[in-house]
Amino acid sequence: MKKKPEELRSHRWYGVKDLRSFGHRSRTAQMGYHRSDYAGKPVIAIINTWSDINPCHSHFKQRVEEVKRGIWQAGGFPVEMPAISLSEPFQKPTTMLYRNLLAMETEELLRSYPADGCVLMGGCDKTTPALVMGALSMNLPTIFMPAGPMLRGDYKGGFLGSGSDTWKYWAELRAGNITEQDWQEVEDGIARSPGHCMTMGTASTMTSAVEVLGLTLSGAASIPAPDSRHAQMATLTGKRIVEMVWDDVKPLDFLTPTSFDNAVTAVLALGGSTNSIVHLIAMAKRAGFNLTIDRFDELARRTPVIANLRPSGKFLMEDFFYAGGLRGLLTQLGSLLDLSQRTCESRTLGDSLVGAKVYNDDVIRPLSNPLVSKDGLAVLRGNLAPDGAIIKPAAMEPHLRKHTGKAVVFKDYNDMAARIDLPELDIDATSVIVLQSAGPQGAPGMPEWGQLPIPQKLLKQGVRDMVRVSDARMSGTSYGACVLHVAPESHVGGPLALVQDGDEICLDIEARRIDLLISETEMAQRRAAWQAPEPKFKRGYGTLYLKHIQQADKGCDFDFLEPEPVAPKNGEPEIH
Repeated sequence: MKKKPEELRSHRWYGVKDLRSFGHRSRTAQMGYHRSDYAGKPVIAIINTWSDINPCHSHFKQRVEEVKRGIWQAGGFPVEMPAISLSEPFQKPTTMLYRNLLAMETEELLRSYPADGCVLMGGCDKTTPALVMGALSMNLPTIFMPAGPMLRGDYKGGFLGSGSDTWKYWAELRAGNITEQDWQEVEDGIARSPGHCMTMGTASTMTSAVEVLGLTLSGAASIPAPDSRHAQMATLTGKRIVEMVWDDVKPLDFLTPTSFDNAVTAVLALGGSTNSIVHLIAMAKRAGFNLTIDRFDELARRTPVIANLRPSGKFLMEDFFYAGGLRGLLTQLGSLLDLSQRTCESRTLGDSLVGAKVYNDDVIRPLSNPLVSKDGLAVLRGNLAPDGAIIKPAAMEPHLRKHTGKAVVFKDYNDMAARIDLPELDIDATSVIVLQSAGPQGAPGMPEWGQLPIPQKLLKQGVRDMVRVSDARMSGTSYGACVLHVAPESHVGGPLALVQDGDEICLDIEARRIDLLISETEMAQRRAAWQAPEPKFKRGYGTLYLKHIQQADKGCDFDFLEPEPVAPKNGEPEIH
């Protein structure tokens, strides 16, 4: 049964006969709108994360107009609301420090203004989970409009992939195998259009996950940003949100724990970013579901990687789109998905895949010919990571899947940067590089430092992968035998803080273990001698962050933003 105009949330602002409504209507007239533009119509908040310093969203200035066009055409009233942009290429120390700030901003914008529904415009890494987290907490009719990947990079007749080829050619430059001119050509050709990273990095991983959750139009996440079909999708998104308001289709009406299982399974089949773990856990908790790192591991043991995309494979998102995109990939997964889950289009996930095909079975492989048979991601435990750690086996050299080596410890990033290339550094290819103070509190913000560099002297010997351990994250475009998200982090006294040079560390992917090979007595003595470091912030948002940030295995959300056992009625404001 469709809503009546007087049942719209915005009616409380615009439709009643009192002094406050007079002010709302007169101020809307001040902006050049006639009462017929909005009266009795759904007000649609468009949360736009465009900014002049976010290249991934540089086309959003135009796309928002196309979203508005769709809203107008469907009989809605569009209201664009800028929000913090979280530009991965520029913001320091990391956008992860501010993910929860954008989530809070999204929730509060939707709560405090006369929004009946919302369009979320994001794509660059942390914008996607942040926008969704905030919108789930508010639970208005919601649809996500992904930014889309940029075009393939170009270099000497071949293709470049965001991040992945940056690390690759940086290593070759440090090894002396390419020239500064070669490096300049990589710089000039790697990012040549609007859109987010076109590898299966965090951006494409998260927009794909959100599509599988049913929060986008079917097929939306795979369209390259410059493609005209992306603009068309924006308009169709605007049209759909108006229908969702009239039909009262809210995300918590159709999201289930199984929806999140589907999203995790898709991420694994894509060879997706390790960052998806902290984000999907946080998003699920906002929806009231307890998704755990162990559930990721359970699903990874049965899910093959079938997307032949960098950094695990060789193709890029543009190729993926031409090969059938996410819809094509989902058709290959068969019984690994529950296709009965519903979406924002008021149909099942299975119905949304009708007609989807795969056009290149090397880019999107069948289950009978996977890129990797299982373990696209793996969760490790042991005395070095009692609460868990993450690794991406699909993107590491196989000979390191079971490895024991002596630790070379760096107390923080600055220490690592100062010493990693020193000729006298006592390190060889069998060593385990350890970085401390890189977690949620220690860095702060848990930056993407986890793909620690290979020492220059080893690069010159031909070494391209080593076991590396930290409480940091790594870019979804990164690769290598990098143990990440070690919890508890070193800054709060986790075992990682107790590792010393020369200690042996054992990694065993099959056993899902990461262990520091010292006695319990020695571990206890070191723990007793450990002293807590000074907090990284003493004022402002940073202080709030340090007081309330949870560890990586809990999703790094703020503890006070978790749903209450009995949630209030959206915390609706009084209109006075």
